[in-house]
Amino acid sequence: MAEAAISIRNLVKRYAGAKGQLGKLALDDVSFDVPQGTIFGLLGPNGAGKSTLINTLAGLVTKTSGQVSIWGFDIDHDVRNAKRSIGIVPQEIVFDPFFTPAEVLEIQAGYYGVPRAARRTLELLGAVHLSDKANAYARTLSGGMKRRLLIAKAMVHSPPVLVLDEPTAGVDVELRRQLWELVGELNAQGVTVVLTTHYLEEAEQLCDRIAIINHGRLIANKSTAELLSTAREKIVVLTLDRDLPAGASLPSHPAFLKAQVTGERTIEITYDKDRTNAGEVLALVQGHGLAIDDVTTREADLEDVFVALTSAAHAA
Repeated sequence: MAEAAISIRNLVKRYAGAKGQLGKLALDDVSFDVPQGTIFGLLGPNGAGKSTLINTLAGLVTKTSGQVSIWGFDIDHDVRNAKRSIGIVPQEIVFDPFFTPAEVLEIQAGYYGVPRAARRTLELLGAVHLSDKANAYARTLSGGMKRRLLIAKAMVHSPPVLVLDEPTAGVDVELRRQLWELVGELNAQGVTVVLTTHYLEEAEQLCDRIAIINHGRLIANKSTAELLSTAREKIVVLTLDRDLPAGASLPSHPAFLKAQVTGERTIEITYDKDRTNAGEVLALVQGHGLAIDDVTTREADLEDVFVALTSAAHAA
């Protein structure tokens, strides 16, 4: 089995507090691997510890304890090779707006000691569809172009691992689609991608595997399919043939997690699919004297799983 692209063991980060007091525990004994060649989702609520973890990988935050290796290189004992093995695309737009995209990439390649003959400036600009903007001032680029330039900037030293921190935050639907096509192309070329996003439908569609962090602790680390299979809820929306009478009671069952009126003629029932099925739900409703005109169902998605896991972790 190939070595993990990123390996994290018992990672702890506690920030310094006021004199004589413990600071915030941002990462609490976090351990997981990112398999090579995958698109790996790192999810969690605001303040969960995702940015601290990414900044630890980038060398911007010093961990309190634990071990981290990138492409087999320990971030403490082999700093140079670890840093050369990863590219970070931050949330913020970070480059000098008075340089051209070509100059931005040339300067970044220089920081990494890439010899001029080995630099791939034009190739990278082509890969992110910015060839025609190579010599324009970066400040004249649209928001989407700037996002794509950040990805090219992170790839100047040909790292095998690329980390994208909320790359589609605040961008329009078309740009999100373009960015994910680009990410898919990079992944198809063998780049391992780590992605943080608040758009859970993106993670569900793109990621091979997902880890969820909450309050600094790892609460899930499964393949996307396995994570979705843990969802036990199913929703059925029933459209009736007439308006519900005022104060009408709804059918009940031990497997029903929620039953509510959502319109003059619609009922939405959420049930545990391990304890009953849609056919039994329909029979119960009809046995309650309600005639059904139309039925739609929805399986739980990643958002439902995410909410359930983080709510349970918070309660614990």
